[in-house]
This record gives sequence, C-alpha cells and structure tokens, in this order.
Amino acid sequence: MLGVFDYVFEPLEKRFGFQRMAYIFLLPNMLIFGIFILLPMLLNFYYGFTAGDSILLGNRRFIGTDNIAKLLDCVSIFDPSTCNQDRFWRGVGNTGLFVVTEVALIVVFGLITALALNRKLFGRGFFRSMFFYPVLLSPVVVALIWKWLLQQDGLLNAVIVSAGGTRVPFLLDGGWAQFWVIVSGAWAQMGFFTLILLAGLQSIPPDLYEAGQIDGTNPLTSFRFITLPLLMPTMFVVLVLSIIRAVQIFDHVYVLTNGGPGSATLYIVQYIYTTAFQNRNYGLAAAASLLLALVLMILTVFQLRLGRRVDAA
Repeated sequence: MLGVFDYVFEPLEKRFGFQRMAYIFLLPNMLIFGIFILLPMLLNFYYGFTAGDSILLGNRRFIGTDNIAKLLDCVSIFDPSTCNQDRFWRGVGNTGLFVVTEVALIVVFGLITALALNRKLFGRGFFRSMFFYPVLLSPVVVALIWKWLLQQDGLLNAVIVSAGGTRVPFLLDGGWAQFWVIVSGAWAQMGFFTLILLAGLQSIPPDLYEAGQIDGTNPLTSFRFITLPLLMPTMFVVLVLSIIRAVQIFDHVYVLTNGGPGSATLYIVQYIYTTAFQNRNYGLAAAASLLLALVLMILTVFQLRLGRRVDAA
C-alpha cells in the first residue's frame, strides 16, 4: 500500500517540490468547497438580481435590486400586514423571537446542567451521556418524537385527558406551537452546549476554589467571582454557536409544524425554501437569503469585537 502512495506522490513531489505538496493534499477539499459551497453562493448572488420562473441562467432577466426593494417595501416593519412581502417579515419577527428565547434557554439551563454534572455525583458519566444523547438524533427524528407527544391524540393529551382535563391543541394554536417549537429545539441542542460549558468548568484550576474557601467565600460568591469570570470565554463560544444554529432553524420546525398554524412558526429559512421551491420565485428567495447573509455578517463582526473585549478583560 505504501508503495502505491510512493508511486503516485513521488513524481508530484519532484515536480512541485516538498513545500508545495501541502497544496496538492488540499486540492480535493478545495474542489469540493468550490463546487458545493462557493459556486452555489455565487449563483445565489446572481439569482438575487434576476427575475423569472426558470432556473436556467440564460432564461432569467436582470432586474437589479428590485427583489430586495420588494422585500423591504413596508409602511412599518413592525406591522407585517403593511408590507409587500408580509410572510417575509413575519418570518423575520418569528426568527428574532425564536433566537432570543432559545439562546436564553440554552445558556441558562445549559449552565445549570453543566454545574450539576461537574459535581461528584453517583452515575455522573451516565447522566452526562444521557444529556448529550438528543444531540445524536436527527432533527427530523426529534421533530417526529415531539409531534407524537403533542398532536391531538398524542401522549401528552392522553395524560391530560386521563387526569380529567380536556385536549389541548398544542400544534393547532399559534401560541402553543411557538412555545413547543422553542422548547423542543432547546431540548435537542442543549446537550451539545452543556458539554462545551462542562469542558470550560473543568478547565478552571481547583486551587482557586480552595483559595476562596480559605478566604471564607460561600458557593454563591465563588460562582460570581471565580466561576463566571473564568467561564466567560466559553460562554461567548456557546452564545455565538447557539445564535448561528438558531438562525438556521428549518428541518426541525418543517417536520413539527410546517410553519403553522398559519404563519405562527414560519421562520426565515423556511420562507426562503417555500419561495424558491414551492412558489418558484428563485430571485425573491435569493434576495431574502442575501439579506439574511448581510445580517449574519454584521452580527458576526459584532460578536468578534465583543469576543476580543472578553479576552482582553
């Protein structure tokens, strides 16, 4: 086997030199990146400034920024019914609410769980694996499990009826649907971020806690002045990753509620998907994705600057 590799790479090394062999090994990955990521990004940028229901580039006409103007055509962005593309702005509002709420749940409950799992508990390894297990499941599987629990004849309603209550339309009521989408999404992702926070807690030197005990600190004071400041870089990583994941929410919600009832759980990525592949308005969908990319870029720059301040503090 080694002889085969020598037969292939030895002529390349002689031709390009040892220092340039790194580029040869990177070439397959760069080709995959270019074909499946960079090229679609460039095509998407082109589609955003064209119109027509054909996916072929030659059959599309250039219209400039008309698609973006159509998306931004609003009397008030806080009242989607006054917008030309009201479903786009409903998706923006729902996505903003989802991101803020789910990220807050993940950070708070992930930190509490990590603190609990960092203690010397019986069966600690078992509980750590159990909290991480939902992360291993496909988002489609997670959505199907929760749909089985929450539908009209699901397990949760069966428990309510057996206790003498009446069935609750969890997936047919807008408020309930939003609530359970957020809860189920946080449940599915919290184990991953808990593991990151747990690693951050274990990197804190125990000597600091021992020194604090000598000075007479209680657990709350130790958490405030030792744990929290030293955990802030890890918390920042969790914040960035959870925001990115929350903004991209699609498959989980698509299976659980399909954006309904009405547009109660319609998020921006599903709006892009339905506009492109159901309504065949590729230009408008591409323009929406460009606006989303712009917002993510601004948010990323802000987070990077905030991260530098955290590291410098």
